[in-house]
Amino acid sequence: MTGFARVSGSHGPWRFGWEVRSVNGKGLDLRLRLPPGFEALETDVRSRTGQVLSRGSVAANLTATREGEASTVRVNQGALEALYRAMAESARRLGAAAPTLDSLLAVKGMVEITEAEDSEEERRALMAAVLDAFDRALAELGTMREREGSALNSVLTERLDSITGLVSRAERLPERSAEAVKARIADQVRVLMEAASLDPDRLHQEAILAVTKADVREELDRLVAHIAAARDLMAAGGPVGRRLDFLAQEFNREANTLCSKSNSVALTQIGLDLKLLVDQFREQIQNLE
Repeated sequence: MTGFARVSGSHGPWRFGWEVRSVNGKGLDLRLRLPPGFEALETDVRSRTGQVLSRGSVAANLTATREGEASTVRVNQGALEALYRAMAESARRLGAAAPTLDSLLAVKGMVEITEAEDSEEERRALMAAVLDAFDRALAELGTMREREGSALNSVLTERLDSITGLVSRAERLPERSAEAVKARIADQVRVLMEAASLDPDRLHQEAILAVTKADVREELDRLVAHIAAARDLMAAGGPVGRRLDFLAQEFNREANTLCSKSNSVALTQIGLDLKLLVDQFREQIQNLE
């Protein structure tokens, strides 16, 4: 399922923000980008994501900046003055130009830059604030995905209603009446008997095969059961995408069997229409968690 959330926050001199996006995916795949110094959050972020989401390709990006004085610069004044005097004296003796300040400051150790550091307690509080912001971003993402899920529920319900209608049409086909099935079997057996001589065992086997192919009662019953199971899953809510995907495979299997066992144009057409609806149903399921 698709979704997007952006949450900003602050703690002390730090300003940070999360951007979390999700697109359709069979499993849960989290791609995480953290700025330097925040790598320790990865385990918690992945754990929290798994507690809220079960499917989707998710990208989470954290940005963080420290405001105010981020570092301090200190000049080693005593060493600088001593070096200047020594170089100036050497320059005077050699008749060279006096040393410049920028050349002296470039000497290693003359300038010390110290990065501002948070105390351990401040660091823990900062990480807690960042994780809290991530939880809020996940909640917003989940809300957006739920809205999309509600819209998809209506689409999937329409597809199930259409599948139900096709199954009902198949049930009412004149070709499925007991008299029609008996007549068709009788014709097939007569053809077998008029063909090249068959031994009784072979004739018996062919008759059983004709009976088996003459009726699609089992396939229709399984389709009705699958429809009921799909409706129950959708009514229950929650992450049902994978289970619905399994049911869609079962729908497709029964539709294929209907087509292969069909002895009429009408039933074949119903089987083909059913396969089209099942494909549409399964396509939408890929968008569900």
